[in-house]
Amino acid sequence: MPPKTLDTYVLSEEDVEALDAVIHDIARAGHDPRSGDLYDLAWRYLAGVPAGLREALSGFRNAETGSAFAIRGFRLDPDGIEPTPVSWAEPDSLRREELFLALTGMCLGEVYGWSTLQNGSLIQNVLPLPGVEHEQSGHSSDVLLGWHTEDAFHPYRCDYVGLLCIRNLDRVPTTVASIRDIELSEDAKKILSEPRYVIYPDTEHLGQTLDDGTHFGLSEIRKLQDSPEPVAVLFGHPDEPYLRLDPFYMTTFGTDPEAEEALKEICEKLMIAEYDVVLEPGDIVYVDNFTAVHGRRPFRAKYDGRDRWLKKLTVTRNLRASRSLRRSSSCRVIG
Repeated sequence: MPPKTLDTYVLSEEDVEALDAVIHDIARAGHDPRSGDLYDLAWRYLAGVPAGLREALSGFRNAETGSAFAIRGFRLDPDGIEPTPVSWAEPDSLRREELFLALTGMCLGEVYGWSTLQNGSLIQNVLPLPGVEHEQSGHSSDVLLGWHTEDAFHPYRCDYVGLLCIRNLDRVPTTVASIRDIELSEDAKKILSEPRYVIYPDTEHLGQTLDDGTHFGLSEIRKLQDSPEPVAVLFGHPDEPYLRLDPFYMTTFGTDPEAEEALKEICEKLMIAEYDVVLEPGDIVYVDNFTAVHGRRPFRAKYDGRDRWLKKLTVTRNLRASRSLRRSSSCRVIG
């Protein structure tokens, strides 16, 4: 089935030149896309982003008719890209690429991060790691990463997740499926709109931070692990609902055959509607985290410096909502 909800903007030569000029200005000013100071200056730098790109991203944000948006044509020099690391914490020199991702993210809203993910970096590495090849994690490889809502367990999950391709020699697809591309039975809609499910935190949030009892962010995540609140899968307007779904990390709230059957129905229909997005170096895909789920096809990691490597950021339309879990009103890290 052809994708109904993947919009694409192809950068022109003039677009790339304009973006590089803005990136040069940001780099010269010393702003780090992994920390918060750059994003407080969105008003200064977004004026230099090509108007056509800003218009397209604004349309994706406001119309909500598309569940994924691809940006293609940003040139990367393959000879200038260092080998794929074998740790997300290994430093790299990809500031041009990270700033490109940051600029596009700022067009959609407020970039933010999590203290429990990659030390709170606002731009994260997505790459295969030894020892987790078979886990349901962005760092796995040998298994299908099942599609999911990003951070589905959390009330302050993002509105958009952005993935920038650095290297993808094996053309490993990102998978996307949209609630806009399926039709559910009326019974399933009703049940899925009721708080009859619990969603647990994933292993990345629970496993990347030293558990010494003093980490506020990890303590908050553990509360959601130990005592998850029942939630609905569908919410918002009944005719055009949003979804919150992570099949691998969720279950019904107690024994509930009706809820299990409704969950099975939405998963089966999303599986039929699923499509692949293959990213080339320099490509970005944004997924609307309220209308779509995303995942990844399996691949064989070699750990030879040539494995798939993406950069990721998350964007919210309402940073203020998470104020109770951020250290200050200007802080962009939850926990």
